[in-house]
Amino acid sequence: MSERLIRLLRIIILIQSSPGITAKELADRCETTPRTIYRDLELLSAAQVPITNEGYGKGYEYIGNFSFYPIDWTEQEAVAFGMLPNVIEQMTHLFPPDFYSAYEKVMATHQKEKKELQDVLQKMVSIIQMGTPAFQEEQNNFLSPVIDSILNSRTIEVVYHTQSRDVTTSRALDPYYLIPRDHRFYLIAFCHEKQKVLTFRMSRFLQVNQTDQTFDMKDFNLKKYFKDTWSIIQGKDKIHFKVLFNKEVARYIKEEELFVSPRLTENKDGSLLFEVTLNHDREFMQWLMQYGMDAEILEPVEYRAKMKEMLTKWMSVYESK
Repeated sequence: MSERLIRLLRIIILIQSSPGITAKELADRCETTPRTIYRDLELLSAAQVPITNEGYGKGYEYIGNFSFYPIDWTEQEAVAFGMLPNVIEQMTHLFPPDFYSAYEKVMATHQKEKKELQDVLQKMVSIIQMGTPAFQEEQNNFLSPVIDSILNSRTIEVVYHTQSRDVTTSRALDPYYLIPRDHRFYLIAFCHEKQKVLTFRMSRFLQVNQTDQTFDMKDFNLKKYFKDTWSIIQGKDKIHFKVLFNKEVARYIKEEELFVSPRLTENKDGSLLFEVTLNHDREFMQWLMQYGMDAEILEPVEYRAKMKEMLTKWMSVYESK
């Protein structure tokens, strides 16, 4: 959902900068499908963002004077522009009297843009309903400051609880991406302490503060980072699974929204051969178990034995009582 939120903000910006832009063009710019864009536009309409379409092939634009402006002004550019009066202080004779009034209007516009963007961001975040971990009485919702820091390339200072080691640490992070996995959010960020990109579970943040320090993602590639990863747990293995799904569930498997690209082969009897290469096994095995006897591991053979062992232990829990 957080990926969608960032995409929604991008759609708003693209429609303003290119009135008449089509769903296909929006899909190309957002690296998604036109079908996804149509769903996003429906959500924006429900949120009362005044977007209109004049008919097939004519694209989208805003009704009235709705806009964000100046659209491509970064915070660094705003700081640089704010220093302009000091830079030209010794050259006032070179500028007409109207220069300073124009300067004030531009700066006022920038401040208005920041406020409007924050208002939209808050409205979008309010649409996202997050669950509360069982061990917490109240959910700490840091989506808004994290998304704002991603959009503005700002380093954040956080207090984070690492569940596996049961320790709480303070660290500086450069937030790159916010992604949904298994009904929860994870932040992909460069950790200044570890000097590498790591994955952080959002519900384990105890505190988040935005700093004035900016960062550059450089050549970081999210698809490469999650290459061959089923969901969130990453490993160093290279496991090629072959699973046979029977015809009763084959159509549902085709609809699964996955983070990897499996090879699907339809058989004459309606069953489906599912092949995928993964770097870790646990999350995939857990996913398979929901399909019970409708899914059969064909390869690797050791995972057939592993599944059998898991099911035997599971059955013994109920037989012993």
